Amino acid sequence: MKNLLLFLVLSNACCLFAKAGDGDYAVSKIPPSLLINANAVKRSCDQRFEVLSLKKAIYSYKVAYTILNENGDRFADCGEYYDKFHTIGFINGTLYNAMGKKIKSVKKADIEDRSGTSGGSLADDHRYKHHNFYYRSYPYTVEYEVEIRYDYTMFYPTWLPQESWNMSVQSASMEVSLPEGLPFRYKPFNVKNEVNITRGKSATLYTWTLKELPALQKEHYTPSWYELTPFVWMAPAQFAIEDYEGNMSSWEDFGKFVSALKAGKDVLPDNIKTTVRQLTAGESDPHKKIAALYDFMQKNTRYISIQLGLGGWQPYNAGYVASNRYGDCKALSNYMYALLKEAGIKSHYTLVKAGEGRQFFMTDFPSSQFNHAILCVPLNTDTVWLECTSQTLPSGYLSGFTSDRPVLLVDENGGKLVRTPKYGLADNLQLRHLTGILNAEGMLSMDVVTSYRALQEDDVHSLIRNSSKEKVLEHLKTWIDLPSYDITGFNYKEDYTGLPVITETLQIKADNYAQVSGKRIFISYNALSRSDRKLMATESRKYDIDLNYEYTDIDSVTISVPSGYQPESLPKDLTIESPFGKYSARVVFADNRIIYYRKMEQFSGRFPAKDYNDMVKFYDQIYKADRNKVVLVK
Repeated sequence: MKNLLLFLVLSNACCLFAKAGDGDYAVSKIPPSLLINANAVKRSCDQRFEVLSLKKAIYSYKVAYTILNENGDRFADCGEYYDKFHTIGFINGTLYNAMGKKIKSVKKADIEDRSGTSGGSLADDHRYKHHNFYYRSYPYTVEYEVEIRYDYTMFYPTWLPQESWNMSVQSASMEVSLPEGLPFRYKPFNVKNEVNITRGKSATLYTWTLKELPALQKEHYTPSWYELTPFVWMAPAQFAIEDYEGNMSSWEDFGKFVSALKAGKDVLPDNIKTTVRQLTAGESDPHKKIAALYDFMQKNTRYISIQLGLGGWQPYNAGYVASNRYGDCKALSNYMYALLKEAGIKSHYTLVKAGEGRQFFMTDFPSSQFNHAILCVPLNTDTVWLECTSQTLPSGYLSGFTSDRPVLLVDENGGKLVRTPKYGLADNLQLRHLTGILNAEGMLSMDVVTSYRALQEDDVHSLIRNSSKEKVLEHLKTWIDLPSYDITGFNYKEDYTGLPVITETLQIKADNYAQVSGKRIFISYNALSRSDRKLMATESRKYDIDLNYEYTDIDSVTISVPSGYQPESLPKDLTIESPFGKYSARVVFADNRIIYYRKMEQFSGRFPAKDYNDMVKFYDQIYKADRNKVVLVK
């Protein structure tokens, strides 16, 4: 009887949701308002997450997209990852034409099953099931039903009905079921309808619904997507993964769980302990000790992702890293922690949401919002931050990947939320000095020395550290905006005595740089620092302006011109000030030379939508000023 019952349950698993009838997905049934600015319409999306116990849950959904044009084709994909903690129960799919008539269904053989291992991973257990009908007769509709079984409860799914620009939503719902006695935590954003809570004898059901959400049109410099559209972030209070149980009701409690994952994993082999003592012997300055050990770690390890089972969250032993000389962000940060501990220096294993994610982080909602690990070393006078996955970054510098964002410091007492350093207007400095000689035919020979500091040097650092000399030259030839030129020499020098600085030296010859016409020469004095930011004014800006990067550029240019020429006219000194930044430029002519000075300060901050056209005007003035010319007359 048990086997028969199991057979009936599995056989009817695909019937969790009501089936669409012929014509239900006809394009004619889409409200006209949902077609405006839309490449695709989410006709319906019903999601359900059922927590069965502290270690088990089932996530299922049925979703249908009507694809209106080729820009919406990406929504026709169905793809799900699975691993040790996730099992895909089923994937069913159906294709419909514009009238809502069924064309075909997904067969088991149609679903690709391939490795989900990323290129940077030595080993992980991710696999990926994928399907696409590859239908291109617009409009058409795809419908998918998916079930995924969770063997842990550390993460709950989010409800994000509208996941992209230019996609509207006809209807969507989310149900979360939890057994009695298991708390549920959630944080809604931009959700008009309150959650509907139904309490049963053995479980509590939470339900959200919405209808007719118009497509959003992308704008420049918008805030995080999660601020613009309905969204509910969900998280457990109590949870379990393998043999570990935790609580994330507070940052302190979540930190205790992370600390338990790494407990006892900081034991170094005897030979490494000896090396630590040798590297720090006779040194009293903790900064120099940290730098020496960080340099040792960088030179003797490399980053490789290892995401097998619990290894996605738990660091490998310090001894493993020492022996194998590689590890992922967790393992390398834990290894550096062990090196410092052996030297008598206290540090904190630190979780961070790296990359572009700094724009959106819920400090008031403790949960696992992190994707990376670094190390924090608090000292008496300051704090040293270490990015342990990099073999090239200097000690104490985080780069734009992890700077200026909340992070969770972890120790045996739990977790504490703090913020990584912000590199500001004066830190992110680019200084450029150009010395040029213009001949009578209009060719300009230039020697250019540019220093890039802090965030301004991040891309340059990555380029010169990860590319051959030939590739660097290729990049320079695409980056420089001149009609015809040749780079006859280039060199880079790095200085890590304070904030990192890279000095770039270029020799450039630009044919026909200036236009020679009769007795006049027309020459642009800003050869390499012209702004390319050109925005269109609008009267319908909807969203705030979010500028999250600030910097200062200073240019000085000296161009010697052929003898016998004088300026017919010179531009007036220019100063532009706005809430978005400051710009100044000055041009003089002396001793047969054009001398040009330019300073650009880009501010960061959040600005109201009504100020957008003021920002357009500010950047437009800079765009034009950077392209001004001097007319020389013989």
